[in-house]
Amino acid sequence: MTKSITCFKAYDIRGELNSQLNEEVAYRIGYAFAQELSARTVVVGSDVRLTSTPLKLALTAGLIDAGANVTDIGMAGTEEIYFATKHLGVDGGIEVTASHNPINYNGMKLVKAGSIPISGDTGLNAIKEKAELLDDHRVTTRLAHYTQQQPIDADAFFNGTAHVKKDLLIESGSYVEDSCMEAYVEHMLSYVNLDNFKPLKIVVNAGNGAAGNALDAIESELASRNIPITFIKVHHEADGTFPNGIPNPLLPENRADTADAVKAHSADFGIAWDGDFDRCFLFDADGQFIEGYYIVGLLAAAFIAKDKNSKIIYDPRVYWNTEDIVENAGGTPIKSKTGHAFIKERMRKEDAVYGGEMSAHHYFRDFAYCDSGMIPWLLIAELVSVKQQSLASMVKARIEAFPSSGEINSKLKDADAALERVTNTYKPQASVVDTTDGLGLEFGNWRFNLRKSNTEPVIRLNVESRGDIALMEEKTEELLAAIRAE
Repeated sequence: MTKSITCFKAYDIRGELNSQLNEEVAYRIGYAFAQELSARTVVVGSDVRLTSTPLKLALTAGLIDAGANVTDIGMAGTEEIYFATKHLGVDGGIEVTASHNPINYNGMKLVKAGSIPISGDTGLNAIKEKAELLDDHRVTTRLAHYTQQQPIDADAFFNGTAHVKKDLLIESGSYVEDSCMEAYVEHMLSYVNLDNFKPLKIVVNAGNGAAGNALDAIESELASRNIPITFIKVHHEADGTFPNGIPNPLLPENRADTADAVKAHSADFGIAWDGDFDRCFLFDADGQFIEGYYIVGLLAAAFIAKDKNSKIIYDPRVYWNTEDIVENAGGTPIKSKTGHAFIKERMRKEDAVYGGEMSAHHYFRDFAYCDSGMIPWLLIAELVSVKQQSLASMVKARIEAFPSSGEINSKLKDADAALERVTNTYKPQASVVDTTDGLGLEFGNWRFNLRKSNTEPVIRLNVESRGDIALMEEKTEELLAAIRAE
């Protein structure tokens, strides 16, 4: 009988622990991954969640049983898996992470050779089908071998007990533990000229996630080269119980600790990361959160300054600022559908040097077209040093020129009806209609984008204007009233 597995999403794997994702499901995924990719070498890593190591070991057992040799890089952020997959020249990589999801969730992010993402129609659906079709008796028998007949206890698993025995994986001859940290740090620092750096004081908030370990390694290398950066560390130690809350700085309520530390220590700027640190959030010297949208423009300009022929990829939610910066700097702006798989695919097609999303995902050609949460702040630190300007002063004029609402979510009974209401009201008046992703309409000196969530009855609204914050705020309220008029 086919086993139904419900944790596969459009671009990754995410599910509620025990009910959707457990050690048996992880074993099936590992086996199916190696089978689908004909993978003989795979690198794995895991974030700090208590269940991440147990899931990774069960996943590894499946990979090994399907004929793969596995390198485990230990606790790592998603970008460390991206780096290791390309650096080691392996057939694929898997990071066990739930990033910023609730504590009772976990998941996986999967890539092919060269760190090419695996999404629904590029292999993820096929992996799901193969995982579901695995013989139940075979799965039970093999897990019994790797657990030494120990029954898998759901409560123990949730609290971090790994039933799969690591020594049995090692004895198979197909499992090794290794670290790519030294090479990873060297690569991170290759994006900047360290001779440009002036003395800086930076607040860093890892949110008790995986970022702290990588930051420590970068800090150590910077210190060995006498680079004058002082780090003020907040919630730095990795802790899978997340005593200070799930790390998700995109939520306004999760920003105060970083902002307060920036002000208390008179820092030059602040950084906060999500759990697997593939997103990087920045705060100016006054502790003000800077929307990811404006960081995209800053980084785009930095790349174009080095190469006038640079192509820059951006998402369609808000983009006037990005287009204006890129075009005036002599680069080529290219719009892409939102989402890491689409951005990476378009970057490869165009050979774009950089891509950015307002959600604080930043992608780099020389990083296998993948997103990184460490490269952006290094580039910003270099910009602050070279320009001898504060981060606030670098974005102030851009925020005034193109004020935006930030993304506003509305949970509704009927998202389709709301989208239809807004379309019927506003589309006839629009001067530009953009359907790259959701509904994008322009009206001379203001515009908006409205997108439905793929997984829940939620509508996501972004509004921006040309130099008129009052108009932007007025239209935001007007649109929200129309969206929520159920």
